[in-house]
Amino acid sequence: MNYLKNKRLAIVDIETTGTSSTFGKIIEVGILVVVNGEVVETFTTLVNSEVPVSPFIGEITGIDLSSLENAPTFSDIAPRLSELLKDAIFVAHNARFDYGFIKNEFKRIGINFQATCLCTVRL
Repeated sequence: MNYLKNKRLAIVDIETTGTSSTFGKIIEVGILVVVNGEVVETFTTLVNSEVPVSPFIGEITGIDLSSLENAPTFSDIAPRLSELLKDAIFVAHNARFDYGFIKNEFKRIGINFQATCLCTVRL
């Protein structure tokens, strides 16, 4: 674990409208920024997906369209997310899923997002 010493880690968890990052949208995002084992920043918000949330997803997450009405859109939070994720190792449980959604949401608003990923499932 010496490799992670002095590294900025962004531990990410998201909820989405579905399983496809191409067609689905993020409805909730949470990030912990960790440096040297210490949480230095946190961020969490619902995200107005501007698309319907299926009853199945609502049942799993407890999030429905009415709870997203007053939430910011992804483009609203993109500057803050960019700041939190900049120069960080993107850490997530099943990182391919979370990273794919984050990357595609940024792509939809014209931003090319790339990060080094660390998947806790693979660990």
